[in-house]
Amino acid sequence: MAEKEVVETSEAQIAVHWQEEGYYYPSTEFIAQANMTDKGIYERFSLDNFPNCYKEYADLLDWYEYWDEILDTSDAPCYKWFKGGKINASYNCIDRHLKNNKNKTAIHFVPEPLEEGYQHITYQELYVRVNEFAALLKDFAGLKRGDRVTLHMPMVPELPVTMLACARLGVIHSQVFGGFSGTACADRIVDSGSNVLITMDAYYRSGGLIDHRQNADIAVEHAEKAGQKVDKVLVWQRYPGKYSAKKPMVEGRDFFVNDLLKNYYGARVEPEKMNAEDPLFLMYTSGTTGKPKGCQHGTGGYLAYVTGTSKYVQDIHPEDVYWCMADIGWITGHSYIVYGPLANCASTVIYEGVPTYPDAGRSWRIAQDLDVNIFHTAPTAIRALRKIGPDEPAKYNYHFKHMTTVGEPIEPEVWKWYHKEVGKGEAIIVDTWWQTETGGFLCSTLPAITPMKPGSAGPGMPGIHPIIYDDEGNVLPQGAGKAGNICIQNPWPGMFQTIWGDRDRFVDTYFARYCKDPNSKDWRDWPYLTGDAAVEAEDGYFRILGRIDDVINVSGHRLGTKEIESAALVVQEVAEAAVVPVNHEIKGKEPDLYIALKPGFDASDELAKKISDAICEEIGKIAKPRKVWIVKDMPKTRSGKIMRRVLGALSNKRDVGDVMTLANPEIVEEIREMVQK
Repeated sequence: MAEKEVVETSEAQIAVHWQEEGYYYPSTEFIAQANMTDKGIYERFSLDNFPNCYKEYADLLDWYEYWDEILDTSDAPCYKWFKGGKINASYNCIDRHLKNNKNKTAIHFVPEPLEEGYQHITYQELYVRVNEFAALLKDFAGLKRGDRVTLHMPMVPELPVTMLACARLGVIHSQVFGGFSGTACADRIVDSGSNVLITMDAYYRSGGLIDHRQNADIAVEHAEKAGQKVDKVLVWQRYPGKYSAKKPMVEGRDFFVNDLLKNYYGARVEPEKMNAEDPLFLMYTSGTTGKPKGCQHGTGGYLAYVTGTSKYVQDIHPEDVYWCMADIGWITGHSYIVYGPLANCASTVIYEGVPTYPDAGRSWRIAQDLDVNIFHTAPTAIRALRKIGPDEPAKYNYHFKHMTTVGEPIEPEVWKWYHKEVGKGEAIIVDTWWQTETGGFLCSTLPAITPMKPGSAGPGMPGIHPIIYDDEGNVLPQGAGKAGNICIQNPWPGMFQTIWGDRDRFVDTYFARYCKDPNSKDWRDWPYLTGDAAVEAEDGYFRILGRIDDVINVSGHRLGTKEIESAALVVQEVAEAAVVPVNHEIKGKEPDLYIALKPGFDASDELAKKISDAICEEIGKIAKPRKVWIVKDMPKTRSGKIMRRVLGALSNKRDVGDVMTLANPEIVEEIREMVQK
């Protein structure tokens, strides 16, 4: 038997076979109206001008008191931004706009049921609602500055109202994604030490009214077993005055917000003058294993960063109608549905349901009805819309000037469809890369300045200075053709301050690996480890290859799963692709490839071979899948992410664990019968 070929690559390096795509340039019309056309911004935000460059972002906000120090590194790597400054996030998102824009729509709410009309909430109405609810939280719930409160709410306007009411009081909010279970909510209640839970009785998803209130009972019960008592559960009603859940309310603990609000009509609450470094909210990263990490985001730094990036990267002007299709339960929704757009006096769209209900044209009808001109979504949604309604966008009369993609790398083939079909060849695309922990964008093109390149996130944001290390801490230079661990050399204002209640875990997880001196107070000694693998092209653009863990080591070749998936998507019949590693006694691992087809195509051995051949052609024979499984659908979370963990378990004949929280748990059994027969 021939000796297996071993390729010398360090653990952090991944063989990269991408062909770099060509540039796409913005139109002169886009450049003419853009918020940022000054190429000098990169020079102003260079490391030589760090950290003072970030004054530009902070100056977009209204401050009660200016700061003494832009960046305090005395407790590195727990940085304090704009130290000594006093500010309120609720004031910056609402009050300061009233003088000139009180009649402007702040939130366009689109309910999922077609028979329910759109709601348009003006800045004045938002001001009234936030004040009245803040008064309720203060007087009735007894919440005060520094307290934590857990929110478990769906995509409804009451969610930003609740967040902004908390911010007004200096109460730290912790929103749990509405699709999470009561148990997941309990974990976050316990970790944050919340004794108030704010929820909703029901909401619509895929045409059904989902009973959400039942999760509160589970959450409170589990939290109490773990030693955290919830005194009050405040329940918003999907239909005010009508209860849409089955289980009865618990007397003395559960209260309808709509009933209580009558007592606070006309109430006004003076915004708390918060220290810039006071926490604004906690956002838990949802680990499938282990304790969730509560990322603590500060007030002044975070708000400055999301305001600046919303203005310059998403090109939001007050007259724009901006729709981010993410869920507010994730960091994208906090930064780029609520805080960033509202601080810029935008009109932000909140859609309650799924983008494909009742059909694949729904998103484009909403865009046409509201004349949306900035559209922000994830590759997951783009792939789904491309799969079930590739011809739909052409049927509707909407015009996007700008589109964003966020959440995971987007394959070049999907990018090109998005640009041509959804953007009608007119819209520019920014492919942003960032994380829950980072608060805002890390890499992106600036839409009027740096050209777009399919599949590439672009250069570091102004003020963000990425660096790629191998496992030994050597720098992989531009154009090396090798991937490694992408880190950020310097802190930035949107970065989280710590893991709530666990500084050691914060340091160990994000800084220990490449820290030059654990006792140093100098930020240069503390590169931030993102946990993602990336390659830097000769032009300084970064291509993100997914998590460092999402790498398959085949006979010493380390292959990024994203690259294999991207190659599969070149085949026109393919709608979605997911790669998982399978154990192999000689090669170590082999890739298994799962494929979902576009409508109108049927599975066949010929098609499976065609897909396998395409991967060999695009990457090389080393990446040839062990097997191409063509499945009816992928197992997905309720936010639309493919659960590769479940597919990996099926391929390796391991237990898949609890799949009941998936959007389509029945598909798992169907795939198991195919794979394990």
